[in-house]
Amino acid sequence: MTSSPPAPRRTPLHEVHESLGAHFTDFAGWRMPVRYSGDTAEHQAVRTAAGLFDLSHMGEIEISGPEAAAALDHALVANASAITVGRARYTMLCNAEGGVLDDLIVYRLDEQRFLVVANAANAAVVSAELAERIAGFDAAHRDVSDEYALIAVQGPESVSILAPLTGTDLSTVKYYAGYPSEVAGKQVLLARTGYTGEDGFELFTAPEDAPAVWRALTDSGAERGLVPAGLSCRDTLRLEAGMPLYGNELSASLTPFHANLGRVVKLDKPGDFIGKAALAQVAEAPTERTLVGLRTDARRAPRHGYPVLADGAEIGEITSGAPSPTLGHPIAMAYVDRAHSAPGTAVQVDIRGKSIDAEVVELPFYRRKA
Repeated sequence: MTSSPPAPRRTPLHEVHESLGAHFTDFAGWRMPVRYSGDTAEHQAVRTAAGLFDLSHMGEIEISGPEAAAALDHALVANASAITVGRARYTMLCNAEGGVLDDLIVYRLDEQRFLVVANAANAAVVSAELAERIAGFDAAHRDVSDEYALIAVQGPESVSILAPLTGTDLSTVKYYAGYPSEVAGKQVLLARTGYTGEDGFELFTAPEDAPAVWRALTDSGAERGLVPAGLSCRDTLRLEAGMPLYGNELSASLTPFHANLGRVVKLDKPGDFIGKAALAQVAEAPTERTLVGLRTDARRAPRHGYPVLADGAEIGEITSGAPSPTLGHPIAMAYVDRAHSAPGTAVQVDIRGKSIDAEVVELPFYRRKA
C-alpha cells in the first residue's frame, strides 16, 4: 500500500491570504498564493507603486562559531570572510564539478554568525550540504527555517510605506544590507534586497508576528498603491530584470559562468573551496553556450524548453519566457551557442511547430530609474 504525499505546508500568513481571496498553487512543498487581483495588475503595481509578497517558504540556515566565516569560504563560491557585519552577498553553492546546487543570499549578522537564505525547492539540499561541508571547522550548523516568516515589500513606494513603521533611517540602509530593526513594534531582520528589479525590503519576522507586520504594511500602503502580490507576477518581474531562476537558468549541470555570473565565483580567495578546480577550468575556456535575452513581436511568447533556431538548425533552448507587462511584447531568456549570442543577432524560436522571429538583446530587459 502506497502512502499519500504529505499535504503542502502553509505559511504563517495563510489565513491572511485566504481573507484576501488569493488563488493558491502547490510550490516546493508549500501552498502559496499565486495571484490575488490578477497577474498583470500586480506586476504593474510593483513597477509603479509597491507589492507585498509572502516569501516564508524560503529556507534559512544559521552558521555560527569562531570559524563560521572560514567554513563558508570552503562551502560556497563567495569570500564570506570579506562580508562585513550588517551586509549581505549573493552567492552560490556548487558541486565538485562546478554545477550550481542553489543560488543563495548570505547575511553576516555578527562576527561569528551568518544567515544563509536558500530557495524553497532546494532548502533541504542546501542545509544538508552545509552541515557536511563545515564539519571540519569550529562552526555550528542550525536549520532555522521554522523560526522565520519572510515578507517583502517591493516597488518605488516601498520606502514611503515602510518608513512610518520603523525607527530605522531607511536612507542609511544600503542595497544588500541586513541587520536587526523593529517594524510595527515587532523585532525583525531588515534587509534591502529583492527579486523584482525594484527597490524594496525583506523583513524576517517571528512566525507569530508575521500577520501583524503584514497588516501594518497594508495599512501604511493603502494610499500609496500597495497591493498583495503572488508568485506569478514575481516570475514576470524577475524575468524583466534578467534574474535567474533555479531549475530554469541555473542547475547542477550548469556553472555560474554559463549564466554570465562568473563574478560571484571568487577564485582568488585564500584556500580551497568545493568546485574551485572545475570552476577555474571553466573560467579559462568560455562555455559553448551562454545565457542571452530574446525579444519578439509575435503574439505568442516563447516558453521554457522551446528550441531556439538559426537557419533551421537548433542552436539553443528557452529557459524562461513570458509576455512583458512593462515592455508590451514577449521576452525570454535562453541558452544559445556563442556564435549566435551577440546583441542584434536574428534567431527564431520554435513555438509548437511554428517558427517565430526573435532578436538577441542585452540583459536585463528592464532597469529601474535611479
